[in-house]
Amino acid sequence: MTDTRPRRTWLTPHAHQRLRAELAELNRTAGVADDPADQDDRAALRRQRQDRLREIQDLLANAVVGEDPPDDGIAEPGMVLTVRYDDTGDTETFLLGTRAAEHGDIEVYSPDSPLGTALTGARPGEQRAYRVPAGGTLRVTLLEAVPYGRHPAIFDRTAATG
Repeated sequence: MTDTRPRRTWLTPHAHQRLRAELAELNRTAGVADDPADQDDRAALRRQRQDRLREIQDLLANAVVGEDPPDDGIAEPGMVLTVRYDDTGDTETFLLGTRAAEHGDIEVYSPDSPLGTALTGARPGEQRAYRVPAGGTLRVTLLEAVPYGRHPAIFDRTAATG
């Protein structure tokens, strides 16, 4: 049997607030008259606006807002991941979350991206491989997975501003 429930989307409170503001602005400007000079451009802009409205509405309808995932070290949406790119030794820290929403200063990778897909479910110390658009394969090791609200850089920034 297939699960037909909509997929839940993890959002920070900040991202949720920004999406709600963008939705309100799109709804507010939906009826504003456009310059009749170019009907094709107006139609394209109207389609883009409608597509973005639907995208935001879907995100908000299925949002899990600010609820940190369990602090179990397993990579999943809502976790700040630190990885090592095994071929170079470089490390990177990023939020595994929704790219369609602004999450502040931290880099965001979608769980549906090649890297996000490879890392979802990983535990610290596990190595995963994923294919890049150019066709090569990269190997990464998960070093740490911390819930967004408990990550030191996020916690320090939130405490300083609020």
